[in-house]
Amino acid sequence: MTDKTVDLFIIGGGINGCGIARDAAGRGLSVTVAEMGDLAQATSSASTKLFHGGLRYLEYFEFRLVREALIEREVLLRAMPHISWPMRFVLPWHPDMRFESDTPTSKLLGMAMPWMRGRRPSWLIRLGLFMYDTLGGRKILPGTRTLSLDGTPEGAPLQERFHHAYEYSDCWVEDSRLVVLNARDAAARGACIMVGTKVLSAERHADHWIVSTRDVRTGDITRHRARMLVNAGGPWVGDIIRGTIRLNSTEGVRLVRGSHIVTRRLYDHDKCYFFQGTDGRIIFAIPYEGDFTLIGTTDADHPGPSTKPECTPEERDYLLRFASEYFRKPVTVDDVVWSYSGVRPLYDDGASSATAATRDYTLKVDQAGGAPVLNVFGGKITTYRRLAESALEQIAPFFDGLPGAWTRGVPLPGGDFPVGGVPGLIVDLRAAHPFLTQGWARRLVRAYGRDAGEILKGARSAADLGRDFGATLTEAEVVWLMDREYARRAEDVVWRRSKLGLRLSPDQVAALDAWMQDRQSPAETTMAAAAASR
Repeated sequence: MTDKTVDLFIIGGGINGCGIARDAAGRGLSVTVAEMGDLAQATSSASTKLFHGGLRYLEYFEFRLVREALIEREVLLRAMPHISWPMRFVLPWHPDMRFESDTPTSKLLGMAMPWMRGRRPSWLIRLGLFMYDTLGGRKILPGTRTLSLDGTPEGAPLQERFHHAYEYSDCWVEDSRLVVLNARDAAARGACIMVGTKVLSAERHADHWIVSTRDVRTGDITRHRARMLVNAGGPWVGDIIRGTIRLNSTEGVRLVRGSHIVTRRLYDHDKCYFFQGTDGRIIFAIPYEGDFTLIGTTDADHPGPSTKPECTPEERDYLLRFASEYFRKPVTVDDVVWSYSGVRPLYDDGASSATAATRDYTLKVDQAGGAPVLNVFGGKITTYRRLAESALEQIAPFFDGLPGAWTRGVPLPGGDFPVGGVPGLIVDLRAAHPFLTQGWARRLVRAYGRDAGEILKGARSAADLGRDFGATLTEAEVVWLMDREYARRAEDVVWRRSKLGLRLSPDQVAALDAWMQDRQSPAETTMAAAAASR
């Protein structure tokens, strides 16, 4: 039994859990986070990697969600200019475009203009893009423009039947790094972040919870005391409500699987494509990791959190067919180099389809019968900071004198430089360490921002960075990831802290994993113990 009572015990080390932990720790609350696997191991590392307002949500009249997300785009660009950046999206138009039949906009248009039933006319798309440009206000991102596809780089990879498009702005984000940086900042403000720690049970008492956890590596069981519990379990939020904390709740979660494929690079420019299918659905084709193209996503109901999400052959083939309806050269199975799938834990609002289910977040406090618990449903990467602020509004009544919101405008670790400052940081890093190639320096700056210099501190040659694991991954970087960013296994490094798994061989990954297990990260244990004693 720990001898300390913390204010908040948070179950779940995804973006919602780590975002709430950072906000709460910054307001002076004592916080413990328990994640049964790695940070961002589930939903938070399996997104489409976009910071976006949700253009298609306008068709569902989700105006509050879209406005909040659009405002957050620029707030977050300023806070993390190393792991997020603006992108331009090309939306080709053709007369065959259709709505999904059950969208409110489709139904309204069908009633007002029966001859337009099911069609998605160009004037309506332009109206939606006008709203997208203006709902949240823009200071950094450029607005929408009409684009010719005839004889242009944007039109070159597309079929000849496409002649014009709309080009608008959204943003890219390194989703799993976003989670890790929130966890790092929370720890710097006093939070205890425990990875590989499974919550076994939570006992409710009049003014506190007793939470039992097991270290998955050692098997050690610890009991923690907390004044309030936060259930940010993502896909497991329903299981935690029913099985772990045993609440009699009517709130439900709808699990929706989104699958993606990664192919060899399909075109030469750096813009994304927004494709609309004849079935009314949309997918993106996005430049990815320099040499690849990311295509996604699907929307399908998922049976349960215990079923591992995987991109099925049917989903893969659907994405290939969809993309091939636009690209001049068909995209085939032979082009696919990797696939991944994640489960979005959406609030169950009774929608008729997985696509129509709300992407907004819902926060529910339960204090019947004792100490309070906050259950977190839904949410999206773009609005995670606002979700955390809203969560603290729900938490504040239980802690007298809690300070107000503070995270807006505060950079995440490594992100204290201007938007657009990455090229300058790359130049400075190469000047300080001339052995770096342009690609190596760019990868480090995009991952760590100003912290890249700390990783390389004192190195005059590549040999000074220790063992070379391949694809520019060195011992110095792995030590940083283990000691500062909670990485324990090779998969944590090559698929979540980076995407170097696309470039390393299985033998190289196995060698990295063996080296990491031998090291056992004593500094990580020291950090956790120090945080727990604060």
